[in-house]
Amino acid sequence: MFSNKNLNEIVDKYREGRLAHAYLIETNNFSKLMEDLKELIKVINCPEDYQEYCQNCNLCNLINKNNLPSLITIEPDATSIKKAQIEELKRAFETKPIYSKYNTYIIKNAEKLNGSSANAMLKFVEEPTDGIIGFFITDNKDVIIPTIKSRCQSLVVNYESDNILDKLNLTEEELDNYKELIKEYIAKINSTTYINNKTLILSKITERSSLDKMFKILFKIYYQYFLKNLNKPFNEELTKIIEIQENNQEIITKMNIITKFLQDLSYNVNMELLLDKFVIEMRRANG
Repeated sequence: MFSNKNLNEIVDKYREGRLAHAYLIETNNFSKLMEDLKELIKVINCPEDYQEYCQNCNLCNLINKNNLPSLITIEPDATSIKKAQIEELKRAFETKPIYSKYNTYIIKNAEKLNGSSANAMLKFVEEPTDGIIGFFITDNKDVIIPTIKSRCQSLVVNYESDNILDKLNLTEEELDNYKELIKEYIAKINSTTYINNKTLILSKITERSSLDKMFKILFKIYYQYFLKNLNKPFNEELTKIIEIQENNQEIITKMNIITKFLQDLSYNVNMELLLDKFVIEMRRANG
């Protein structure tokens, strides 16, 4: 049914009566995964044996139009997912669904759960209620709050195209601007020149979401060099942005620094302090 075997395994588990109550899904394409999740939700809620283009009930039509009351999708409000959004979800799921078998929630950009919203979410994942199933969606499961991560069945659903423009919802011009900024930034970090992050970065990037995109691009650059060193297929375009001569152990160290930066950024830590800490740690990793 699905091109990704992990989604087919969820269908198999449903048919065996062994669905997990919550899934943490890492993906490289949010829009494609959301479309597949809609199909998956049709399958597990079908009152009969699911068939595409079935006209026997209104369930598929409601899901296609995002009008199924028992299917709730939560996205970040500005920079994070707020506790109020989770409380609203709880209230909505206090009653059993009318049109479907399950009350289903999807948390997009689950790494944006902050401390209070994650704690509010724990009731669903720590004390699962029959008839409720959840999907936490992220592009990097390593930065998900551990209390959530440990209580979900974790899987990866990647798609053939890993176009960074699609993944980060960027235009060519925006990507070019990020490339130039990254090139200048890493050159200064690798030199002995003092970096004033407020002047170099924060004069050009004021939104936390933009800083998030910049550092996700930086992570992908290091990852492509990691693949290149292993003689595996890599994105040559990204490796042209900056020159990296470190061995893979050093690259892993820097990837971990970037991952920690992204995680702290999602926790709403002060951007100036984070950037200063990042420079210190990257220079320390340079030896």
